[in-house]
Amino acid sequence: MTLPILLGVLLLGVLLLAGAAALYALRGVRPARAVTGAGEAGAAVEADEAGLKSRRAAEVVALGFVPEAELDTAHPAPVPAERTAVLAALADGDWEVGAAYLKAAGRDWEERWLRVRVLAGAAAGDDGWLRAWREAKPSHPAMALVAADTAVMVAWNARGEGAAGDIAEERLRIFHDLLEKAKTAARQAQRVADPADPVPYMVEQSVGIGLAYSHEDYEELWAQITARGPKVLTAHTHALQYWCRKWHGSHELALSFARESAAGGEPGELLTLLPLLAYFEQDAHDPELTAEVFYKAPEIREAVDAALADLAAADPDDPRAVRMRHMLAYLLFWQDRDAAAVEQFRHVDGHIGAPPWSYAASPRSRYVYARDWAVRVTALG
Repeated sequence: MTLPILLGVLLLGVLLLAGAAALYALRGVRPARAVTGAGEAGAAVEADEAGLKSRRAAEVVALGFVPEAELDTAHPAPVPAERTAVLAALADGDWEVGAAYLKAAGRDWEERWLRVRVLAGAAAGDDGWLRAWREAKPSHPAMALVAADTAVMVAWNARGEGAAGDIAEERLRIFHDLLEKAKTAARQAQRVADPADPVPYMVEQSVGIGLAYSHEDYEELWAQITARGPKVLTAHTHALQYWCRKWHGSHELALSFARESAAGGEPGELLTLLPLLAYFEQDAHDPELTAEVFYKAPEIREAVDAALADLAAADPDDPRAVRMRHMLAYLLFWQDRDAAAVEQFRHVDGHIGAPPWSYAASPRSRYVYARDWAVRVTALG
């Protein structure tokens, strides 16, 4: 290569690099900071970057979105006033309020499950009111159900987060011992329950994951659930966790289960959420995948379109819809469908205690990065 040609190639490379630095980063890929050296020059670059980030964040907030620091990472949606009142009554030891709250769910199995979780969460922190309920109504089916789910929650709280290999052996032993007790409590709740109620069997789903039920045993449990509530969304999402590779299945088994669930749903029942979750779990646990490529696959785009149609057919006030919206916002972002993503972000903004954000080490950072990108593309140019 002659010297003039070589110089031309080098100059072109410099211009291309400069152009790349001036443009936005690729979606999900941040360019490495230019080497500027130490001292005042480096500090100036950092200050410029911080200032640009602050200005961009302010522009998004000015459009009505919630500032990053104010995002609620504990809840997927605003907490209903009724739930807040119930929790306050339980803190005062009034178990009858909790019993009435659960009874009011009737045979809406999804709502009944949610309310059991609310009561169990309260009892896992302070079970004085639950013990009073047991003393007053020792054979009450609802009390047995809440007690069983409380036992499950206490066990998982004792385990803590992380893969089994990262948890101390003694902690795992305690976890398994507590889960065995929770299993006994769940089986007791099943024996005294309304024969039509799937929720006592749903309580056992987390036991099955923690105690590593065989596929045959888990399928038997699943049959008990679907015989009573074949389309309870939470039951399906819990079962999907069992079939994921991170627990007791594989990406293929999880996706097969998810597709079967989605195929069994009618428009508006939101079971099309299952394939979205299966793809997300695959991405989250396969380091070889690249999100900006993986989520653009035609089959995933088709799954997102099916979920959008399902959501459009659902009751706008269906509390399950928020779970779909969180996942759709994320996948639409990765598919470069920014206007559609912003529509979902507007519905969920402010409360991000749900997948996919909750899987990140910093849920707020993951959420704000996707939200603000989509908003800038669609509203700010």
